[in-house]
Amino acid sequence: MAVHEHPHRSHGFHLPSLRRNRPASVSDGAVPEVAATTATAAYAFATLRLLTGFIFLWAFLDKTFGFGYATRSGNGWIDGGSPTKGFLSGVAAGPMESTFHDWAGAAWANWLFMLGLLGVGLAVTLGIGLRLAAVAGTAMMALMWIAEWPPAKHLSDGSPSMSTNPFAEYHVVYAVVLIALAAVSAGATWGLGRAWARISFVSRNPWLR
Repeated sequence: MAVHEHPHRSHGFHLPSLRRNRPASVSDGAVPEVAATTATAAYAFATLRLLTGFIFLWAFLDKTFGFGYATRSGNGWIDGGSPTKGFLSGVAAGPMESTFHDWAGAAWANWLFMLGLLGVGLAVTLGIGLRLAAVAGTAMMALMWIAEWPPAKHLSDGSPSMSTNPFAEYHVVYAVVLIALAAVSAGATWGLGRAWARISFVSRNPWLR
């Protein structure tokens, strides 16, 4: 039975169909094995997607309401606290140190940062707009990487930076995860990716998937 791909269907992980005229070299047990492997990969990426989405959403919620984790109770954005002031004013290394100090606590920086966390978190959790989420999230992670500046062995005051790796740290990992989720259309499993891709405006603009 041949597979006819729907023009508006998301190109995520799908179980391969059992073709009647498959090559003679393929054993009877090979196709079910491939199907099981593909399904496992789809569920693994879906789980990774949901966990990544929760990381971004939780960061937004904690910084907004001050749940007492990274943001102390009573110091949330809703209480008048600044989501960017503490982090950016504490930047002590890298080529953008003074620039980040100027940005710290600015209203536009707070809004962009928080909207970025919320937008990426919702998109990744729901499995929609993963390509946009990958671009926005990667840009955010790149700026945060520059703010922490892992290549530095010493801070601007001469004290040890305590950096454990000159390049590969968690911001880089998050960016790669976002790109991978978009590349495999991970929203098709346990998400709204397929329904989102069928929307006429989205189907005409693939960059929105």
